Amino acid sequence: MTPPTLTTITHPGAAAVAISLALCGCAVGPNFRSPDAPSDAGSNSYTPTALPTQTVQADGPAGAAQQFVFGQEIPAQWWTLFHSETLDQMIRGALQQSPDMASAQAALRQARENYNAESGSLLYPNVSGKLSATRERASAVSSGVPGGSVFNLFNASVNVSYTLDVFGASRRTLEGLQAAVDYQRFQVEATYLSLTANLVTTAIKEASLRAQLHATLAVLDDQQQQLAVIENQFALGAIPRSTVLTQRTQVAQTLASLPDLEKSLAQTRHQLSVYAGKLPSESGMPEFQLESLQLPQDLPVTLPSALVRQRPDIRAKEESLHQASAQIGVATANQYPQITLSGDYGSAASRMGDLFSHAAGFWSIAAALAQPIFNGGELSAKRRAAVAAYEQAEAQYRGTVLTAFQNVADSLRALDFDASTLKAQVEVEAVAGEALSLNKRQYELGAISYLALLDAERTYQKSRIGLVQAQAARYADTAALFQALGGGWWNRPPLADATPTATVDTNN
Repeated sequence: MTPPTLTTITHPGAAAVAISLALCGCAVGPNFRSPDAPSDAGSNSYTPTALPTQTVQADGPAGAAQQFVFGQEIPAQWWTLFHSETLDQMIRGALQQSPDMASAQAALRQARENYNAESGSLLYPNVSGKLSATRERASAVSSGVPGGSVFNLFNASVNVSYTLDVFGASRRTLEGLQAAVDYQRFQVEATYLSLTANLVTTAIKEASLRAQLHATLAVLDDQQQQLAVIENQFALGAIPRSTVLTQRTQVAQTLASLPDLEKSLAQTRHQLSVYAGKLPSESGMPEFQLESLQLPQDLPVTLPSALVRQRPDIRAKEESLHQASAQIGVATANQYPQITLSGDYGSAASRMGDLFSHAAGFWSIAAALAQPIFNGGELSAKRRAAVAAYEQAEAQYRGTVLTAFQNVADSLRALDFDASTLKAQVEVEAVAGEALSLNKRQYELGAISYLALLDAERTYQKSRIGLVQAQAARYADTAALFQALGGGWWNRPPLADATPTATVDTNN
C-alpha cells in the first residue's frame, strides 16, 4: 500500500500557472483512494487451514452443531439470534441510556458543525456591515481653524472579501473536515458495536457464574449429606476420626470457594448495570441463566475481501488516513500564491441627514496576491510533516486491518475448539458422575477406602464447573465472532441520538 501520488507545481509564482489552475479548478496534493483489501483476502478462509463446514455436536445445553455460512448477511440486531427477549430489551434500553453512546453522538454533532462553520467561511464571500458615529474635536494645528473645531462623522459601509481557491487549499480543508465527520460517524458505530457486544458477553458471564455457583452449592449439599453419613459411622465406631476430619475439610474448602464466586457474580452484575447506563444500586436489572439462551446454529461469516468495509474501526482508520491525505493538499497549497478579492461600499457624512446622499457615497475594489518568498523553510517542513502524518496513519490503518483479521480467525478457531471441548467435557462430567455414584455404593459396602471416594468427589466437582464453563464459552465466542465481523451495522437505518442526561442553557 503506497501513498497517493502528490501533485506539485514547478513554478508556484508563475501567473500563467495560477490562471490555468483557476480556470480548471485544480487542487494540489494527493487525491485520496480507499486502500485495497489485503492481497490474500480473496479466499474464504481466515486461517492457514480451512475450517470445517460445521462444528461437532454434543449432548445437552449449548451442544448443537454450528454451521459456518460464508457470504451470508449479518443481521443488524445480531444478539436476537440468542432468542432471549430479556437480553434484547436490556440492550435496547442501554442504547438509549448509555453515556458512551451519548458522548460518541455528541462528538459526531460537533464534527458536523465544525464542517458547517468552515464550509460557510471558505465557500462563500465574507460580508460584513459597519455603522459608526464619531464626535471629535480637532486641534487648531490639524484642522487649520483657530481654537480648533468640533465635528461629527457618521459612517455606514459594507465590506465583501473572498479568497480565490486557486490551488485547492479550501477544498482540501473541507475534504479533511468531511473525513473528520465520517471518522466520528464510524466511531459511533464502533461504540454501538462495543456496547452491544459487551452487554451480551457480560450477560453470558453472569449466567455462567450463576450456573457455577449453583453447581458448587449442589456439590456442597452432596458433601454435607456425605458428612452426616460419615459422622454417624464414626459415632458407631466404624471409621476413624481422621475420615471425619478429612470430609469436614472437604466441606470447608467447598464453602471457601463460594465467596469468590459470589464476589465475581456481584461485580459482573455491577458491570452489566454500568453498561446499561444505570447505577449498580438501581433495581430492575434482569438475571440471566444459560438455559434462557439459545445457541445460534447458522453463523454468517463475512467474506475476507469485504471485512475491511464492514469493521467500523477499520473504516474510522480509513477516514483518519483520508484526513491526513487532505492535510498534505492544504500544506502544499499554502506554498503557492493566495489571491484575495475585496470591495467596500458605503457612505460617510458629517450630518446624519446627509449620510445616504449622493455626495456622501464611496466605494472601492481591490485585488491582492500574496506569495511566500522566504520563511526559513517553514512551509516545506510543514508539508513534509503532513506527509509523515499520512505515513503514520497508513501504518495504523494496516495495523488495524491485521488485528481485525486476527480477531475473526481467533473467533472462528475458538468456536471450533469450543464445540470439541464441550463434547469432551460432557463425557467427562457423565463419567465422573457415574464414577462418584459407584464409589459411594462401594464405600458404603466397605469395598474402597474413603480417600478413593474423596478423589471421586473432587473429580466430579471439577467436571461440573468445567461443563458450565465450556457451555458459556460457546455463547461468548459466538458473540465475539459477530463483534469481530462488524456486527451488521450497515443493515439498519441510521441511529437516533441518545437522550442527553443533562441540558445546557444556550441563552447565556
